Amino acid sequence: MENEKRYSRMSKEELKQEIALVKEKARKAEQMGMVNEFAVYERKAVMAQAYLLNPDDFKPGEIYEIEGDPGSYFKIDYMNGVFAWGYRLGGSGKQEALPISLLK
Repeated sequence: MENEKRYSRMSKEELKQEIALVKEKARKAEQMGMVNEFAVYERKAVMAQAYLLNPDDFKPGEIYEIEGDPGSYFKIDYMNGVFAWGYRLGGSGKQEALPISLLK
């Protein structure tokens, strides 16, 4: 297994290269009908994108639309690194964490 560098340790350029790489792998997996592999690569791209954003731009108490899920909103209770902890409005009320790259 190759020794992968953590996203938190990558430069912005390295993150952008990683995003391009995993998006290409996701595209190929989708073309081959490998749904699970596609989902893994998509999630990796979302995580890498989170490290390109500034967590200070996301405020507890604020409500954000969830990327890729029109009409779904997320209220932040608190921040922990690049994760926003809170709950989906109209959801079960169960607390969850979303990468900030999923919030707009």
